[in-house]
Amino acid sequence: MKRLYVLVASVLLASMLLTACGAPAAQAPAATGGIKVGQVTDMGGVDDKSFNASAWEGVQTAVKDLGVDGKYLESKDQSDYAKNIQQFLSEGDKLIVTIGFLLGVDTAKAAKANPNVNFAIVDYTFPDCWPGAVEGKDCGSATDIANVRGIAFQTDQAAFLAGYAAAGMSKTGTVGTFGGIKIPTVTIFMKGMEAGIKYYNQQKSANVKLLGWDNAKDDGLFTGNFDSTDDGRKFAESLMQEGADIIMPVAGPVGLGSAAVCKETGKCMIIGVDSDWYESAPEYKSVILTSVIKEIHVAVFNTIKDQQDGKFTGGTKLYALADGGVGMAPFHDFDSQVPADLKTELDAAKTALVNGSLTVDGVLGK
Repeated sequence: MKRLYVLVASVLLASMLLTACGAPAAQAPAATGGIKVGQVTDMGGVDDKSFNASAWEGVQTAVKDLGVDGKYLESKDQSDYAKNIQQFLSEGDKLIVTIGFLLGVDTAKAAKANPNVNFAIVDYTFPDCWPGAVEGKDCGSATDIANVRGIAFQTDQAAFLAGYAAAGMSKTGTVGTFGGIKIPTVTIFMKGMEAGIKYYNQQKSANVKLLGWDNAKDDGLFTGNFDSTDDGRKFAESLMQEGADIIMPVAGPVGLGSAAVCKETGKCMIIGVDSDWYESAPEYKSVILTSVIKEIHVAVFNTIKDQQDGKFTGGTKLYALADGGVGMAPFHDFDSQVPADLKTELDAAKTALVNGSLTVDGVLGK
């Protein structure tokens, strides 16, 4: 298991290089008065240029600005989740941040067994059980957990805007999407994109098609993983063959394979997810139309600060368009190609989504 301890900026790069070479990473003492914070990644890894990386950015900012002792453990397999959480517990961490839907059950079990330690989980909330589910196996908890903060994002709102933008920018009239694994934190992007395209069609009497997701059927395209860039290439190539010229991969590093295909062929544009891919994956900036952003780093930093200030609370913390917790990235290099009317329509749609006069479910007819 690769472990990286990062305490001060001056040793960050050296620690990463040592870890990559298989050498044990050094651990410097925490700043005086700083708390110990551990992050457990999902299988995408800390350098996924997506939500694990964004969460780690939040921890790094807390190291710099708050003087905390921050570190992470990467999970290579689902069996690593519980082991990594236990490792941080054994080291005396007082706040453990877990990343992703797949860590829900293990986070709940650890939190219940260690009520004096606080936990935060990105992209998951409690209670999460359903009728017939076995608590601790199928789901994490049938009730709220006082020492767990579930950090959630109304990503469908931002994806709605990206879908509308894609519909307005597509030259073929066909847009594509695919996911990594069919879990709610993935499909919420796809659902929002479908709603944005549908709304564009309603407003413009257009017929832009979406490939890869059908909300009415609750069905779409999924690679089954978050790490194979080869799958990202294959799925993008398949969508392009069906006419898609804009693709939104919701699959962590897998999507970088799609971006590579678009760059190599010049036949498609990419909509990034979680972070602004123009900045997090600049090697593909020439094909990044925009990105659907979750400000995960802000949410994680705020949680660490609450812990340090003695203001930590459990329950659900939801970030949305209204508070800037989610959003659509700038068009960057494509800005001059986006019609002024389309930009005006996007601003109007954003205002309507914020004030509630327009909703994703309303457009989808749910």
